[in-house]
Amino acid sequence: MKNINPKLAIYALLSLGIIACKSERDEVDGGTTPIALLKDSYTIDRFKVLNIAPEISANSKLIWSVNDSVISNNLDLDFISPYAKTYPLTLKVESNGTTTTYTSKIIVNKENTAYSKYISKVLEYQPAVGQFINKLPIFETGDNSEKMLTKASEYLIGENSKALTLGGFGGYVVFGFDHTIPNMNGRDFKVLGNAFWANGTGPERTGNCEPGIIMVAYDKNKNGKPDADEWYEIAGSEYFKDSTIKDYAITYHKQADNHIPVKGSASWQLDIEHVKWEDNQGNSGFKTKNSFNTQSYYPLWFSNVSYTLSGTKIADNYIDQSGTGTFWVGKSYAFGYADNAPNNDEASNIDISWAVDKNGKYVTLPGIDFVKVYTATNQEAGWLGEISTEVAGAYNLFLK
Repeated sequence: MKNINPKLAIYALLSLGIIACKSERDEVDGGTTPIALLKDSYTIDRFKVLNIAPEISANSKLIWSVNDSVISNNLDLDFISPYAKTYPLTLKVESNGTTTTYTSKIIVNKENTAYSKYISKVLEYQPAVGQFINKLPIFETGDNSEKMLTKASEYLIGENSKALTLGGFGGYVVFGFDHTIPNMNGRDFKVLGNAFWANGTGPERTGNCEPGIIMVAYDKNKNGKPDADEWYEIAGSEYFKDSTIKDYAITYHKQADNHIPVKGSASWQLDIEHVKWEDNQGNSGFKTKNSFNTQSYYPLWFSNVSYTLSGTKIADNYIDQSGTGTFWVGKSYAFGYADNAPNNDEASNIDISWAVDKNGKYVTLPGIDFVKVYTATNQEAGWLGEISTEVAGAYNLFLK
Protein backbone atom coordinates (compact mmCIF):
# COMPACT_ATOMS: atom_id res chain seq x y z
CA MET A 1 0.00 0.00 0.00
CA LYS A 2 1.21 3.52 -0.75
CA ASN A 3 2.29 5.74 2.11
CA ILE A 4 -0.32 8.25 3.18
CA ASN A 5 0.50 11.90 2.61
CA PRO A 6 0.55 13.32 6.19
CA LYS A 7 -1.01 16.61 5.08
CA LEU A 8 -3.90 14.74 3.40
CA ALA A 9 -4.33 12.67 6.55
CA ILE A 10 -4.43 15.82 8.65
CA TYR A 11 -7.02 17.33 6.33
CA ALA A 12 -9.17 14.19 6.45
CA LEU A 13 -9.09 14.19 10.24
CA LEU A 14 -10.03 17.81 10.79
CA SER A 15 -13.64 16.90 11.51
CA LEU A 16 -12.49 14.16 13.89
CA GLY A 17 -10.36 16.58 15.87
CA ILE A 18 -7.26 14.37 16.05
CA ILE A 19 -3.72 14.29 14.82
CA ALA A 20 -1.49 11.25 14.43
CA CYS A 21 2.06 11.33 13.16
CA LYS A 22 5.42 9.66 13.08
CA SER A 23 7.47 8.86 16.16
CA GLU A 24 10.98 7.57 15.47
CA ARG A 25 12.03 4.10 16.72
CA ASP A 26 14.71 1.53 15.89
CA GLU A 27 14.08 -1.77 14.22
CA VAL A 28 13.16 -4.47 16.73
CA ASP A 29 15.47 -7.50 16.88
CA GLY A 30 16.37 -7.16 13.23
CA GLY A 31 12.67 -7.29 12.29
CA THR A 32 11.98 -10.65 13.97
CA THR A 33 9.98 -9.63 17.04
CA PRO A 34 6.48 -11.15 16.92
CA ILE A 35 3.47 -8.89 16.58
CA ALA A 36 1.82 -7.87 19.86
CA LEU A 37 -1.89 -7.18 20.22
CA LEU A 38 -3.15 -3.69 20.98
CA LYS A 39 -4.65 -3.03 24.37
CA ASP A 40 -8.42 -3.10 24.58
CA SER A 41 -8.38 0.66 25.11
CA TYR A 42 -6.10 3.60 25.75
CA THR A 43 -6.87 6.66 27.84
CA ILE A 44 -5.38 10.13 27.51
CA ASP A 45 -6.40 13.68 28.42
CA ARG A 46 -7.10 16.09 25.60
CA PHE A 47 -4.12 18.19 24.49
CA LYS A 48 -1.78 15.40 25.60
CA VAL A 49 0.08 13.04 23.25
CA LEU A 50 -0.58 9.31 23.47
CA ASN A 51 2.18 7.12 22.03
CA ILE A 52 1.25 3.58 20.96
CA ALA A 53 4.31 1.47 20.09
CA PRO A 54 3.41 -2.15 19.33
CA GLU A 55 6.25 -4.67 19.34
CA ILE A 56 6.26 -5.42 15.66
CA SER A 57 8.58 -6.19 12.78
CA ALA A 58 10.04 -3.09 11.20
CA ASN A 59 9.51 -4.78 7.82
CA SER A 60 5.76 -4.95 8.30
CA LYS A 61 3.38 -2.45 6.72
CA LEU A 62 1.03 -0.77 9.17
CA ILE A 63 -2.23 1.03 8.51
CA TRP A 64 -3.64 2.97 11.46
CA SER A 65 -7.17 4.30 11.04
CA VAL A 66 -10.01 5.94 12.94
CA ASN A 67 -13.55 5.66 11.58
CA ASP A 68 -12.14 4.24 8.31
CA SER A 69 -9.91 7.31 7.85
CA VAL A 70 -6.24 6.35 7.59
CA ILE A 71 -4.19 8.44 9.98
CA SER A 72 -0.70 6.91 9.77
CA ASN A 73 1.46 4.24 8.11
CA ASN A 74 4.24 4.41 10.72
CA LEU A 75 5.39 1.81 13.24
CA ASP A 76 4.51 4.02 16.20
CA LEU A 77 1.40 6.13 16.54
CA ASP A 78 1.40 9.55 18.20
CA PHE A 79 -2.18 10.61 18.86
CA ILE A 80 -3.51 13.94 20.17
CA SER A 81 -6.98 15.44 20.23
CA PRO A 82 -8.38 18.79 21.44
CA TYR A 83 -11.76 17.15 22.02
CA ALA A 84 -13.03 14.88 24.81
CA LYS A 85 -14.51 11.87 22.99
CA THR A 86 -13.88 8.21 22.20
CA TYR A 87 -12.21 7.22 18.94
CA PRO A 88 -12.42 3.67 17.48
CA LEU A 89 -8.90 2.62 16.48
CA THR A 90 -8.03 0.00 13.89
CA LEU A 91 -4.55 -1.33 13.10
CA LYS A 92 -3.96 -3.46 10.00
CA VAL A 93 -0.60 -5.21 9.76
CA GLU A 94 0.62 -6.58 6.43
CA SER A 95 3.46 -9.08 6.88
CA ASN A 96 4.64 -11.95 4.64
CA GLY A 97 1.57 -11.64 2.44
CA THR A 98 -0.86 -11.84 5.35
CA THR A 99 -3.00 -9.02 6.74
CA THR A 100 -4.00 -9.09 10.41
CA THR A 101 -6.48 -6.61 11.85
CA TYR A 102 -6.52 -5.41 15.46
CA THR A 103 -9.07 -3.09 17.03
CA SER A 104 -9.03 -0.88 20.07
CA LYS A 105 -10.32 2.49 21.17
CA ILE A 106 -8.81 5.72 22.43
CA ILE A 107 -10.70 7.46 25.20
CA VAL A 108 -9.89 11.16 25.35
CA ASN A 109 -10.93 12.76 28.63
CA LYS A 110 -11.33 16.37 29.60
CA GLU A 111 -8.50 17.34 31.93
CA ASN A 112 -9.22 17.48 35.67
CA THR A 113 -7.47 20.82 36.04
CA ALA A 114 -8.25 23.33 33.32
CA TYR A 115 -5.38 24.24 31.03
CA SER A 116 -4.40 27.81 30.27
CA LYS A 117 -4.47 28.70 26.58
CA TYR A 118 -1.68 31.21 27.28
CA ILE A 119 2.02 30.98 28.12
CA SER A 120 2.49 29.22 31.46
CA LYS A 121 6.28 29.48 31.91
CA VAL A 122 9.28 31.41 30.61
CA LEU A 123 12.46 29.36 30.48
CA GLU A 124 15.07 31.75 29.04
CA TYR A 125 15.45 35.45 28.35
CA GLN A 126 18.58 36.54 26.50
CA PRO A 127 18.03 39.86 24.70
CA ALA A 128 20.38 41.55 22.28
CA VAL A 129 21.43 45.19 22.50
CA GLY A 130 18.60 47.68 21.95
CA GLN A 131 16.92 50.93 22.89
CA PHE A 132 14.35 49.27 25.18
CA ILE A 133 16.82 47.02 26.96
CA ASN A 134 16.87 47.65 30.72
CA LYS A 135 13.38 49.23 30.33
CA LEU A 136 11.10 46.42 29.05
CA PRO A 137 11.45 44.94 31.64
CA ILE A 138 13.14 47.44 33.94
CA PHE A 139 16.61 46.59 35.22
CA GLU A 140 17.29 47.61 38.82
CA THR A 141 20.67 47.66 40.50
CA GLY A 142 21.50 44.19 41.79
CA ASP A 143 19.31 42.32 39.31
CA ASN A 144 20.91 39.18 37.89
CA SER A 145 19.82 36.83 35.09
CA GLU A 146 17.51 34.92 37.42
CA LYS A 147 15.76 38.10 38.54
CA MET A 148 15.39 39.35 34.96
CA LEU A 149 13.95 35.97 33.95
CA THR A 150 11.36 36.40 36.72
CA LYS A 151 10.51 39.83 35.35
CA ALA A 152 10.23 38.44 31.83
CA SER A 153 7.87 35.79 33.20
CA GLU A 154 5.71 38.47 34.77
CA TYR A 155 5.48 40.13 31.35
CA LEU A 156 4.49 37.05 29.34
CA ILE A 157 2.64 34.52 31.49
CA GLY A 158 -1.13 34.46 31.38
CA GLU A 159 -3.88 36.44 29.72
CA ASN A 160 -2.73 39.91 30.77
CA SER A 161 0.65 39.79 29.07
CA LYS A 162 2.55 42.80 27.79
CA ALA A 163 5.37 43.56 25.37
CA LEU A 164 8.83 42.24 26.21
CA THR A 165 11.69 43.56 24.08
CA LEU A 166 14.25 41.22 22.48
CA GLY A 167 16.62 43.93 21.22
CA GLY A 168 18.51 43.64 17.93
CA PHE A 169 19.34 40.54 15.92
CA GLY A 170 19.43 37.28 17.86
CA GLY A 171 17.88 38.48 21.10
CA TYR A 172 15.52 35.74 22.25
CA VAL A 173 12.98 34.43 24.72
CA VAL A 174 11.92 30.81 25.30
CA PHE A 175 8.52 29.97 26.76
CA GLY A 176 6.19 27.01 27.20
CA PHE A 177 2.63 25.90 27.85
CA ASP A 178 0.95 23.61 30.39
CA HIS A 179 -0.26 21.31 27.59
CA THR A 180 0.72 20.32 24.05
CA ILE A 181 -0.66 22.57 21.30
CA PRO A 182 -1.85 20.10 18.62
CA ASN A 183 -0.70 20.22 15.02
CA MET A 184 -4.10 20.39 13.33
CA ASN A 185 -5.16 21.42 9.85
CA GLY A 186 -4.40 25.12 9.37
CA ARG A 187 -2.81 27.51 11.83
CA ASP A 188 -2.42 26.35 15.42
CA PHE A 189 -1.14 29.13 17.68
CA LYS A 190 -0.70 32.89 17.78
CA VAL A 191 2.33 34.90 18.86
CA LEU A 192 1.47 38.39 20.08
CA GLY A 193 3.60 41.47 19.45
CA ASN A 194 3.15 45.23 19.11
CA ALA A 195 3.03 45.49 15.30
CA PHE A 196 0.54 47.87 13.66
CA TRP A 197 -0.29 49.05 10.18
CA ALA A 198 0.66 52.42 8.71
CA ASN A 199 -0.73 51.27 5.37
CA GLY A 200 -2.33 47.86 5.56
CA THR A 201 -4.58 47.94 2.52
CA GLY A 202 -2.18 47.36 -0.37
CA PRO A 203 -0.53 44.18 -1.64
CA GLU A 204 2.51 44.98 0.53
CA ARG A 205 1.25 45.84 3.99
CA THR A 206 3.57 48.14 5.90
CA GLY A 207 3.83 49.74 9.29
CA ASN A 208 5.58 48.89 12.54
CA CYS A 209 6.61 45.33 11.67
CA GLU A 210 9.73 43.94 13.36
CA PRO A 211 9.82 40.25 12.37
CA GLY A 212 11.11 37.58 14.70
CA ILE A 213 12.08 34.01 13.83
CA ILE A 214 9.90 31.40 15.57
CA MET A 215 11.22 28.00 16.62
CA VAL A 216 9.09 25.21 18.10
CA ALA A 217 9.80 22.10 20.16
CA TYR A 218 7.77 19.00 21.03
CA ASP A 219 8.77 17.49 24.37
CA LYS A 220 9.24 14.01 22.93
CA ASN A 221 11.11 12.56 25.91
CA LYS A 222 8.72 14.18 28.42
CA ASN A 223 11.47 15.69 30.57
CA GLY A 224 9.71 19.03 30.85
CA LYS A 225 12.26 21.07 28.93
CA PRO A 226 13.19 21.70 25.29
CA ASP A 227 16.29 19.69 24.38
CA ALA A 228 18.67 20.78 21.63
CA ASP A 229 17.55 18.04 19.24
CA GLU A 230 13.86 18.93 19.70
CA TRP A 231 13.97 22.43 18.15
CA TYR A 232 12.64 23.12 14.65
CA GLU A 233 12.43 26.44 12.81
CA ILE A 234 9.15 27.72 11.44
CA ALA A 235 9.94 28.27 7.77
CA GLY A 236 8.28 31.62 7.13
CA SER A 237 7.85 33.24 3.74
CA GLU A 238 11.52 34.28 3.58
CA TYR A 239 13.11 31.00 4.67
CA PHE A 240 14.01 29.62 1.23
CA LYS A 241 14.99 32.95 -0.36
CA ASP A 242 18.56 33.75 -1.42
CA SER A 243 18.48 36.91 0.70
CA THR A 244 18.15 34.82 3.88
CA ILE A 245 21.36 33.91 5.73
CA LYS A 246 21.43 30.71 7.76
CA ASP A 247 23.88 30.38 10.68
CA TYR A 248 24.30 34.14 10.94
CA ALA A 249 26.15 35.25 14.08
CA ILE A 250 26.64 38.66 15.66
CA THR A 251 28.82 39.76 18.59
CA TYR A 252 27.95 42.76 20.76
CA HIS A 253 30.63 44.63 22.75
CA LYS A 254 29.80 46.46 25.96
CA GLN A 255 32.37 49.27 25.76
CA ALA A 256 35.70 47.89 24.64
CA ASP A 257 36.88 49.25 21.26
CA ASN A 258 33.70 51.25 20.72
CA HIS A 259 35.54 53.77 18.55
CA ILE A 260 33.57 55.82 16.05
CA PRO A 261 34.88 58.37 13.52
CA VAL A 262 34.82 62.04 14.53
CA LYS A 263 32.60 63.97 12.12
CA GLY A 264 34.69 65.90 9.59
CA SER A 265 37.91 64.26 10.74
CA ALA A 266 39.98 61.18 9.99
CA SER A 267 40.55 60.60 13.72
CA TRP A 268 38.59 58.30 16.05
CA GLN A 269 37.21 58.67 19.56
CA LEU A 270 35.87 56.32 22.20
CA ASP A 271 32.08 56.40 22.46
CA ILE A 272 30.55 54.70 25.48
CA GLU A 273 27.01 55.58 24.36
CA HIS A 274 26.87 53.44 21.23
CA VAL A 275 27.40 49.67 21.23
CA LYS A 276 29.70 48.13 18.66
CA TRP A 277 28.79 44.93 16.84
CA GLU A 278 30.47 42.66 14.32
CA ASP A 279 29.12 39.66 12.46
CA ASN A 280 30.47 36.50 10.83
CA GLN A 281 29.91 37.99 7.37
CA GLY A 282 32.71 40.54 7.76
CA ASN A 283 30.42 43.44 8.70
CA SER A 284 30.52 45.71 11.73
CA GLY A 285 28.75 48.78 13.02
CA PHE A 286 27.04 50.35 16.03
CA LYS A 287 23.71 50.16 17.74
CA THR A 288 23.30 53.89 18.16
CA LYS A 289 21.67 55.63 21.08
CA ASN A 290 18.80 58.02 20.34
CA SER A 291 17.26 60.88 22.31
CA PHE A 292 14.12 58.93 23.23
CA ASN A 293 15.87 56.28 25.31
CA THR A 294 19.02 57.40 27.10
CA GLN A 295 19.69 54.42 29.39
CA SER A 296 22.34 51.82 28.57
CA TYR A 297 21.40 49.66 25.57
CA TYR A 298 23.61 46.80 26.76
CA PRO A 299 21.90 44.35 29.17
CA LEU A 300 23.32 45.53 32.49
CA TRP A 301 22.83 42.16 34.19
CA PHE A 302 25.31 40.57 31.77
CA SER A 303 28.74 40.33 33.37
CA ASN A 304 30.65 39.64 30.12
CA VAL A 305 32.01 42.56 28.11
CA SER A 306 30.78 40.92 24.91
CA TYR A 307 28.46 38.13 23.82
CA THR A 308 27.42 36.38 20.61
CA LEU A 309 23.99 35.43 19.30
CA SER A 310 23.20 33.39 16.19
CA GLY A 311 20.38 32.11 14.00
CA THR A 312 18.66 32.74 10.68
CA LYS A 313 18.75 36.33 9.42
CA ILE A 314 16.21 37.57 6.92
CA ALA A 315 16.50 40.65 4.69
CA ASP A 316 15.99 44.12 6.16
CA ASN A 317 12.36 45.17 5.91
CA TYR A 318 12.41 48.88 6.84
CA ILE A 319 12.57 51.62 4.19
CA ASP A 320 12.70 55.40 4.37
CA GLN A 321 9.41 56.11 2.63
CA SER A 322 9.89 59.89 2.88
CA GLY A 323 13.31 59.88 1.26
CA THR A 324 14.43 62.44 3.82
CA GLY A 325 14.75 60.21 6.87
CA THR A 326 11.54 61.41 8.50
CA PHE A 327 9.16 58.52 7.81
CA TRP A 328 10.32 54.92 8.08
CA VAL A 329 8.00 51.94 7.56
CA GLY A 330 8.53 48.21 7.95
CA LYS A 331 7.19 45.81 5.33
CA SER A 332 5.22 42.90 6.71
CA TYR A 333 6.44 39.57 5.39
CA ALA A 334 3.76 37.19 4.09
CA PHE A 335 3.68 34.64 6.92
CA GLY A 336 5.53 32.78 9.64
CA TYR A 337 7.07 35.48 11.86
CA ALA A 338 6.42 37.08 15.25
CA ASP A 339 5.69 40.83 15.60
CA ASN A 340 5.15 40.92 11.84
CA ALA A 341 1.43 41.76 11.78
CA PRO A 342 -1.12 43.15 14.27
CA ASN A 343 -2.45 40.78 16.90
CA ASN A 344 -5.95 40.88 15.39
CA ASP A 345 -4.63 39.81 11.98
CA GLU A 346 -4.49 36.15 10.90
CA ALA A 347 -0.91 36.76 9.70
CA SER A 348 0.18 36.60 13.36
CA ASN A 349 -1.13 33.01 13.53
CA ILE A 350 1.39 30.20 13.06
CA ASP A 351 1.02 26.73 11.51
CA ILE A 352 3.10 24.01 13.17
CA SER A 353 3.32 22.19 9.84
CA TRP A 354 5.67 24.97 8.62
CA ALA A 355 8.40 23.55 10.90
CA VAL A 356 11.63 22.38 9.24
CA ASP A 357 14.75 20.65 10.51
CA LYS A 358 18.29 22.04 10.31
CA ASN A 359 18.52 20.89 6.68
CA GLY A 360 15.36 22.71 5.67
CA LYS A 361 13.26 19.53 5.42
CA TYR A 362 9.68 19.74 6.63
CA VAL A 363 8.91 17.64 9.71
CA THR A 364 5.62 16.29 11.05
CA LEU A 365 5.11 16.97 14.74
CA PRO A 366 2.09 15.87 16.78
CA GLY A 367 2.18 19.25 18.51
CA ILE A 368 4.45 21.63 20.39
CA ASP A 369 5.22 22.37 24.03
CA PHE A 370 7.81 25.16 23.72
CA VAL A 371 8.43 28.21 21.53
CA LYS A 372 11.53 30.32 21.00
CA VAL A 373 11.37 33.75 19.34
CA TYR A 374 14.37 35.83 18.31
CA THR A 375 14.84 39.04 16.33
CA ALA A 376 15.33 38.15 12.66
CA THR A 377 16.95 41.30 11.21
CA ASN A 378 20.02 43.42 11.87
CA GLN A 379 18.94 46.90 10.81
CA GLU A 380 18.92 50.51 11.98
CA ALA A 381 16.00 52.62 10.78
CA GLY A 382 17.25 56.18 11.21
CA TRP A 383 15.71 58.04 14.14
CA LEU A 384 13.60 54.95 14.98
CA GLY A 385 16.74 53.14 16.05
CA GLU A 386 17.40 49.42 15.76
CA ILE A 387 14.71 47.01 14.60
CA SER A 388 13.85 44.83 17.58
CA THR A 389 11.16 42.19 17.89
CA GLU A 390 8.78 42.50 20.82
CA VAL A 391 6.85 39.51 22.19
CA ALA A 392 3.63 40.27 24.05
CA GLY A 393 2.35 36.76 24.70
CA ALA A 394 1.14 33.69 22.81
CA TYR A 395 -1.78 31.29 22.91
CA ASN A 396 -3.31 28.05 21.61
CA LEU A 397 -5.91 28.71 18.90
CA PHE A 398 -7.80 25.48 19.73
CA LEU A 399 -8.30 26.02 23.46
CA LYS A 400 -11.27 28.26 24.20
